[in-house]
Amino acid sequence: MCGIAGIISQSSGDRSAEVDRMVEVLVHRGPDGVGSYGNEHINFGMRRLSIIDLAGGDQPLFNEDRSLVLIANGEIYNYVELRRELIERGHHFRTNSDCEVIVHLYEDYQQGCLERLRGMFAFALWDEKRRTLLLARDRMGEKPLYLFESEGELVFSSELKSILRSGHIRFQLDPQAIDSYFHYGYVPEPQTPLRGVRKLPAGHCLTVRLAERSGVDAPGLRIEERPYWRIEDAPPVVGAPAELIGAELETISRMIVRADVPVGVALSGGLDSSVVAALANRASPGTITAFTVGYEGHGRNDERGLAREFADHLQIPHHEIVLRTAEVVAGFPELTAWQDDPIADIAGSGYLAVMRLAREHGVPVILQGHGGDELCWGYHWARQAVHQSRRKFELLAQGGPALTDYLTIYPPARYNRGTLLRWLFDLGGIRSSIDHYHRDRSSPADRLVFYDLSPDFRVAQREMDRYYTRPFLESLAATDPADLFSLGTSSAARHDEAALEVEITRLLCATYLMENGIAQGDRLSMASSVELRLPLIDYRLVELLIGLRKSQPDAGLEPKQWLREAMTGILPPWVMARPKRGFTPPVRQWHQALFNAYGDQLQNGYLVQSGIISPAAGTELAGGDFPFGVTAPLSFKALVLELWCRNFQA
Repeated sequence: MCGIAGIISQSSGDRSAEVDRMVEVLVHRGPDGVGSYGNEHINFGMRRLSIIDLAGGDQPLFNEDRSLVLIANGEIYNYVELRRELIERGHHFRTNSDCEVIVHLYEDYQQGCLERLRGMFAFALWDEKRRTLLLARDRMGEKPLYLFESEGELVFSSELKSILRSGHIRFQLDPQAIDSYFHYGYVPEPQTPLRGVRKLPAGHCLTVRLAERSGVDAPGLRIEERPYWRIEDAPPVVGAPAELIGAELETISRMIVRADVPVGVALSGGLDSSVVAALANRASPGTITAFTVGYEGHGRNDERGLAREFADHLQIPHHEIVLRTAEVVAGFPELTAWQDDPIADIAGSGYLAVMRLAREHGVPVILQGHGGDELCWGYHWARQAVHQSRRKFELLAQGGPALTDYLTIYPPARYNRGTLLRWLFDLGGIRSSIDHYHRDRSSPADRLVFYDLSPDFRVAQREMDRYYTRPFLESLAATDPADLFSLGTSSAARHDEAALEVEITRLLCATYLMENGIAQGDRLSMASSVELRLPLIDYRLVELLIGLRKSQPDAGLEPKQWLREAMTGILPPWVMARPKRGFTPPVRQWHQALFNAYGDQLQNGYLVQSGIISPAAGTELAGGDFPFGVTAPLSFKALVLELWCRNFQA
């Protein structure tokens, strides 16, 4: 696990000083070592967090004749199997590093090496003979790679703050990205908040070729980018889901615990982290340690008791940390900097606390349950997106929707205070029925019902125009953040239930999972010099789930039904019966405390002075308004962005 950075240029020159500055910013990603490589056209460097081959796995890594040079961030989970195969074909290894398999695979397969790798990675491989740089990112986007292109030059790094440190760009916000941020609570890839900087998309590779000659009149770099994997291309699979999923979970659990250092698990009271903990405990040759965050007051959000109960069942060590509101407030500006991108998720403080707790106990590898909700219908709204998208397309095919097609009255799901308040606010279903009718009448015919199910998104659609300044609004050039969930070429989803479920899953993984869950997990674990591994988004498991979904659509089943059935006999019934859980903090309490401490910074702050929001908007948002029914109000999104800008433009 590392942080990587580099510059390739058509013109000759030594850029080692610039790259050294970029790498210095990444020291938290790799406190155990540093490495670099350079020639007249390329300089790159890395920081190492030692996980496998502690003594011999320093980078850069080379092939036998040193014509290939690699720096890599991540872990190749199937390196043992690949190494054995490569040795049988005559390759010679200098280290026991998992990443060395990449250079030898490239010797045999060139870009085809990517199809053989099972793991999480972002790497840069320089091919001296072909004068070519290959950049690649893993299929599900676990490891980041930021890019900045200018005439005859490409800058790349694991983090946005490192790109800024290169000195090649200035801090300038991208209007379309900022508008997307206020709608989603993050910036969907490949955009970033900064103008001119983008991410290499997940499952993509990029080749940079030097021209045959250099000099003032030489042609520029030849840059080609392509996807080598797409989630929707998984082939259909026929078979018993529980049996097939169970077998794949057993396989990845054996691979994902490979490490020369202690391994732990972030354990909440819910199903996904319990699945990961149970499988890792069965597969690990050593002791798995569990870590849990709790909140002062032992309120309904505190899951320490549930986590402790399951850790005791597994007979594994368990450590807890209590996160107090005062600590959340004091560390919040730093948190927004560690997140690297602005991410308006108030639970981030809990994730950071768990990672720091693990590091304090000498456990630099943590397994987490991200992906179970997104891939196995754990979110009610995702299942609603399938149902409402199907209904929209059916009504359009019949000539268009009428209000009577939408009016629905429903009883409250449970008779508790929160559920009853939401039911009353919705007038028993009348308000949402009318909203859905107007949405489907006014939205493009090829647009899925997706993120516009979120009250947060709808509030942004309704309110942001009055917060933005007129020049900022004009700069948006009539773009719509909802364009992200238009069908485009996936027109089969209009008529095919399986195709629709696959498309919703693809969108969910490409947006919320990647840019909130995965991105935040990577940045906050690495901020603590901890490697985060996510077994539930192993690409072979993902392909299996999508393939099964193509053969037997499952959005209409109970949430996570296939996963629960696959874990029968491994998880005890009392864990399987628990309701959905996550690291959910006391949101409104933290929100109020944060605005008491920092809200006034929105008044005439960076967002106002840079012309994004008006002075009146800054004053209004500084009040910390938290409307009923939303998760991340616009006031919170504005505060996160304000603090993020102050950190990054300094």
